[in-house]
Amino acid sequence: MGIRFSAPGRRLAVTVAGAVVLATVAAGCGGATKSSTDNSGSGAAAGAGPANPNGQIKKGLKIAFLPKATNNPYFTVLDSGGKKAVEAVGGQYKEVGTSSATDTAGQVSYVNTLTQQGENAIILSAQDPNALCTSLKQAMSAKVSVVTYDSDTAQDCRQVFINQASAEALGRSEVQLLGKELNYQGDIAVLSAAQTATNQNAWIGFMQDELKDPKYAKMKLVKVVYGNDDAQMSFQQTQGLLQSDPNLKGIIAPTTVGIKAAAQYLDGSQYKGKVQLTGLGDPNDMRQYVKDGTVQAFELWDEVKLGELAGYTAAALASGIITGEKGQSYTAGELGKYTIGDNGEVVLGDPTVFNAQNIDQYQF
Repeated sequence: MGIRFSAPGRRLAVTVAGAVVLATVAAGCGGATKSSTDNSGSGAAAGAGPANPNGQIKKGLKIAFLPKATNNPYFTVLDSGGKKAVEAVGGQYKEVGTSSATDTAGQVSYVNTLTQQGENAIILSAQDPNALCTSLKQAMSAKVSVVTYDSDTAQDCRQVFINQASAEALGRSEVQLLGKELNYQGDIAVLSAAQTATNQNAWIGFMQDELKDPKYAKMKLVKVVYGNDDAQMSFQQTQGLLQSDPNLKGIIAPTTVGIKAAAQYLDGSQYKGKVQLTGLGDPNDMRQYVKDGTVQAFELWDEVKLGELAGYTAAALASGIITGEKGQSYTAGELGKYTIGDNGEVVLGDPTVFNAQNIDQYQF
């Protein structure tokens, strides 16, 4: 069963985007490619003219997904939703990317290659907001529509950002979950993904702001560490946190790879039940740790729907139905109608909290 979002959940929110500097890399890096067809397509391109809200999605659009890492199960599920949406509108789906979540040069190279191949739209999750701007602007100049999802770049380097949930809501809710579990007392730490990840840094910023509330006076964020969305590194970072601070009472891991690795470590250690863990995780990954008491609660959004929304948005852009301006509306298949908000952002909806009472209702 998927997560159901209520209509109010489709609200718009402003997220934090990093500044961007120029970077260029030659095309042709290694990685994986998954394609639905090999035929050529056509469609309105980026900056081709004013929006036509009454227009139709053009058939045969070539739309490529560029996740942070192709071997991350989170993006495998997410991009399956993108494939569903692209093929539903008669488009041609492709997924390309590197196997490392820190191969920023590889992401730049793939953007350049996709531009040269004449894709109608590129949908990417940025590893680093400081490295992709030049290549993305070149893509848009070449009439390629650019959508970011999951992790954003600077506003002028894409047309629309598909945000999984409000950055503020996610950052604050992680602290709120852990605070209740700890009775608002004790040292806590954050196990993040890459140090340059735009979404992670935005969430951490709101976590720090939430901790300024007087009710957290006895809770202290003592350290932020980075596992680079690598399972082994995240496992080792968890071990290091617990060994370096015997007073540590809680960990927030706002990354599906990180929270699973941290749960694995806690589950087999003396800290199980003594150190609380929350964050963002897949129900299928976390089910056993919730049921055996290692984790009380965590949260996430519907990954398939996030991919679907990104796919429908790119198709609307490439067809000239929207241009990315605030206030423009479009229909995202069965997901319904969405409206572009401030800074070209569209928010999928509110996250869902998973615990022992409801986790078996979700299979992803």
